[in-house]
Amino acid sequence: MTNNLDLASLFQSVTSNLLQNKDTLNKADTYNHDHGDNMVQIFEVITEAMQTKQGADPADQLEYASQLLRKKSQSGTAQFYVEGLSEAAQKFTGQAVTPDNATMLVQSLLGVSAPQSSQSQAGGMLGSLLSGLTGGGGSQDQELDAGDLLNAGLAFMQSKQQGESTGEALMDALVAGTAMGQTPHRAQSGALVANTLMQVIGSMGQK
Repeated sequence: MTNNLDLASLFQSVTSNLLQNKDTLNKADTYNHDHGDNMVQIFEVITEAMQTKQGADPADQLEYASQLLRKKSQSGTAQFYVEGLSEAAQKFTGQAVTPDNATMLVQSLLGVSAPQSSQSQAGGMLGSLLSGLTGGGGSQDQELDAGDLLNAGLAFMQSKQQGESTGEALMDALVAGTAMGQTPHRAQSGALVANTLMQVIGSMGQK
């Protein structure tokens, strides 16, 4: 029997991990030095929304989180997640979030799964990897160009040299190909979010 994922618990795990890494993310932000604070605030709002709508359909939870975040935070980073949550709400209309289809949630949050997005190639690579990691059967057939592969490969090697696990390094590489990856501190926090989601989703899928 497939386990339906508890979105409130899922996003609470992300919030907790962001709290632990808040200072590191603030230091990575060479502009305002508050990216860690912003990320914690963003995911506290998302978690609050999921808890408020506990028991509702996942699409309703995700759309409410998008609307609440839009009201409570005007930062550029918050707007990435506002759009990601809204897209995820559309993807999960009429269905539960399970370990088998959770790749759609991660893709949407990272901003790599919109069909008309310039990041569609990254979405295909992410979908293939995440499906494999979570045991899902989904497949993506978008083609990658040389630039995508080069950027991902460089990010992967840099992460491995810094002692990260293969899974963490792969997430770093994939986020590097998204819109978030254009800014170093956003790429770092995006990879942290993706890694946390994948770890929690994986553990829930084994129950």
